[in-house]
Amino acid sequence: MRNYGDGPTIRLGPPSVMTTTGALERYEAVIGVEVHCQLRTASKMFCGCSTDYDGAPPNTHVCPVCLGLPGALPAINRRAVEHVLMTGAAIDASAPAATRWDRKNYFYPDLPKGYQISQYDLPLASLGRLTFDTSDGPFTVAITRAHLEEDTAKLVHATDADGRKVSLVDFNRSGAPLMEIVTEPDIRTAEQARRYAEELQLLLRSIGASDADMERGQLRVEANVSLRSRGTEPFGTRVEVKNMNSFRAVERAIAFEIERQAAVLDAGEPLPQETRGWSEERGSTYHMRVKETSDDYRYFPEPDLPPLHLDAAWLADVRAALPELPGARRERYRGAMGLTPYDAAVLVADPDATALFEATLAAVPTLEPKPVANWVTGEYLRLRNAASTPVVVSPAELGAIVEAVAAGSISRAQGREVLEAHVATGDPTAAIITDRGFRQISDTVAVAAAVDDVLAANPAAVADYRAGKAQAVGFLVGQVMKATGGQANAALVQAAVRERLDADRDREG
Repeated sequence: MRNYGDGPTIRLGPPSVMTTTGALERYEAVIGVEVHCQLRTASKMFCGCSTDYDGAPPNTHVCPVCLGLPGALPAINRRAVEHVLMTGAAIDASAPAATRWDRKNYFYPDLPKGYQISQYDLPLASLGRLTFDTSDGPFTVAITRAHLEEDTAKLVHATDADGRKVSLVDFNRSGAPLMEIVTEPDIRTAEQARRYAEELQLLLRSIGASDADMERGQLRVEANVSLRSRGTEPFGTRVEVKNMNSFRAVERAIAFEIERQAAVLDAGEPLPQETRGWSEERGSTYHMRVKETSDDYRYFPEPDLPPLHLDAAWLADVRAALPELPGARRERYRGAMGLTPYDAAVLVADPDATALFEATLAAVPTLEPKPVANWVTGEYLRLRNAASTPVVVSPAELGAIVEAVAAGSISRAQGREVLEAHVATGDPTAAIITDRGFRQISDTVAVAAAVDDVLAANPAAVADYRAGKAQAVGFLVGQVMKATGGQANAALVQAAVRERLDADRDREG
């Protein structure tokens, strides 16, 4: 295998601030994304070994089939097939009347039998699409195929006691059901690639096909990147980028690769077709190996598995089981419920937030969606993200808090305190409000009296306001809230403070 190296020396800006603006003025990026995701099944793809191997000792979830021992015969995991069919339905893909399994031949230590059982020209899903939001608006990418295959073992590179580098093989992952989803080369920017991967993860989690956790290796993203001169049709030389272990890494790696390829082309150097890895530490890609083509894998039909016929009733049942998809839910939140695009995106991106939002509106039907969304995306997620243990909120009690704040019987600050107490103790909202003596002072006469007392006690702050220091208002409002034990209506307090200060200034003027 020839090592092409990295080409000419290329000086690029720091990864944290690097952009592709310069390169994309001269070239158009052509990007296709391949995603491998481990499916949520109890057993492996072609045997009965458990997929619950996280944290297990190496090579303890294995059998002759997933070890690739001679004479072992595979059997198809029905649930894994259904997950791919459901994914296909969710991306508007078509399913064939029948499919078959193929052997993908290559030799590597993590694949002892010398081939991987996969699908080649008859995938379970083909010709789909996925729409997602970007900074430039909605974008739709065509999806070529989604097919099913078995995962490989895991290589662990280490150094032994004598300082020698060794590679160890753990077969616990070998044979886990793996879905590969391949897009058309429709993507043009690093941001679009990232948003596509994020939306696909959300979709897979929503339909229950996969946990799709990148940190645990359940979702692996690879990108094929090439450049062509703007205004031209032929594709440039394709470079595959691997080892991107976060969505941020996906965007950074593709942005770097666009700049790297542009620099090579500007220098008049050839671009080899290769596979490159992404180094998070260096913020750059590096050469791994020459890129294989499909011919190199010598696909041929798997002789140990019969063709799989897809019954129309089975496909109908799979489609009928689809839940509301993320895109449709965002549209419903923005349209029928009148939420902002930001609120809708935050809610839909977090299953816990979605569930609490929906359950709260169901528990208290008189509530408007917007204030509930504010409390869920603000106060609930703040508490949930800061906690080291699960945060449990009763939808009915959250609804009661939102109602009390909206009615003016308690302040928003008091509402936050009530929610925190409810999370900590599980006590009902009404009991917490009564025990703590919470109420909101909304009587204008009482508020005006409190404001007058604070202005009289803080002449320096009043003088600062008259001197043009607008921030003095915030200080004075805070003093009124403190004097009333946080019970005064904050909006009324601010209005009264400004009214008094402006009136005094007018009289003196």
